[in-house]
Amino acid sequence: MKKNFLFTILVVVFVFFAFNHKTTLDKQVERIHKKALSVDSHTDTPFWFDNEEYDFGKDNSAHTRSKVDLPRMKSGGLDAVFLASFVGQGPRTKEGNARVIQKNAEIIQSIYRVVKENSELAEIALTPKDAYRLKKEGKRAIFIGIENGYTIGNDLSLIEENYNKGARYITLCHTKNNDICDSSTDQEEHQGLSKFGEKVVLEMNRLGMLVDVSHISDKSLEDVFKISRSPVIASHSCAKAVCDHPRNLSDELLLKLKENGGVIQMCILSAYVKKPKPNPVRDSLKNAVRKKYRNFENLTKEEMNAARKEWYGIDKTHPAELATVSDVVDHIDHIVNLIGIDHIGIGTDFDGGGGVKGCYHVGEMKNITKELIKRGYSKKEIIKIWGGNFMRVFKENIEIAKKLN
Repeated sequence: MKKNFLFTILVVVFVFFAFNHKTTLDKQVERIHKKALSVDSHTDTPFWFDNEEYDFGKDNSAHTRSKVDLPRMKSGGLDAVFLASFVGQGPRTKEGNARVIQKNAEIIQSIYRVVKENSELAEIALTPKDAYRLKKEGKRAIFIGIENGYTIGNDLSLIEENYNKGARYITLCHTKNNDICDSSTDQEEHQGLSKFGEKVVLEMNRLGMLVDVSHISDKSLEDVFKISRSPVIASHSCAKAVCDHPRNLSDELLLKLKENGGVIQMCILSAYVKKPKPNPVRDSLKNAVRKKYRNFENLTKEEMNAARKEWYGIDKTHPAELATVSDVVDHIDHIVNLIGIDHIGIGTDFDGGGGVKGCYHVGEMKNITKELIKRGYSKKEIIKIWGGNFMRVFKENIEIAKKLN
């Protein structure tokens, strides 16, 4: 009887302290997110804007596979997000360039439309000041980024045209080479930046437009470091030393990033976070969908909806084994230990493949904060990770551009 009584007391005590610990942790998280300007530097959410079931102003978790919307941004503690105008790499011809210029214009227009429809909750932001102001007003800041410099073809004037439309970074390339540079996942062509690519970097510096080095080859990145007059961003990348993937940055490049004054935004696409176990059936099915839908290039609205349905159907029948929030913070630990706390941020790649166990959509982003607290990061350090570092680089690009003009 006494043993049972003592056991019961111990259980009650354990539950009491566990509950108090959880309550204390939750309060710490809320205090941090109240103070921080939290930024996600890369999502592909415009991918959903032509889907009739999707509504940016409502929680879509019950009826779509989308991972970002305004209600979940609020519950997840995210204040500002970059919506990417993504175009897949297609033919580098006059006709191909004309198509992507038009596609990019349509995507940017759709971002403005969706934000206007939710003007009480969100607003287009162009500067760090805008984002800080909107946080005070209780609104979400919506920035625009361009993923894949293929969008400008070989026309330098299109950089300023896109800047004037509100785009604040260009990811120089995507999974294939373009006229700007070599991709990390394609055969070497330019041996880094092309001559045109050098002009692109300098023009972006002049405008104060962030040079995004995610996806580009190691040689391309080394060239950017040599040429850029401003600190760069890797809007959604990880540490190669932790997960050996061509898309990730080696320690050598991370050290050069520190010298440049830039920031790497931690991507949470599972395959970049932790090397997945072989799953040839799933890979084969995914590749078949890519082939069927022309690598998602130049699709009609109907084709895109059909492709989306098939793509996510594979996730149901052949689910991937996901990395975890703990795995994500392993990368952050490595980067901080190597180059310091001032060069790391968060760029999820939500709706472009991003999502790990414990942070599968924007409503779960506070779980990253919890893990950082558990590992001993201070409030000040976490605020830097969540947006302080990115906004520093953003501001520096603007200031340097003023001096260049």
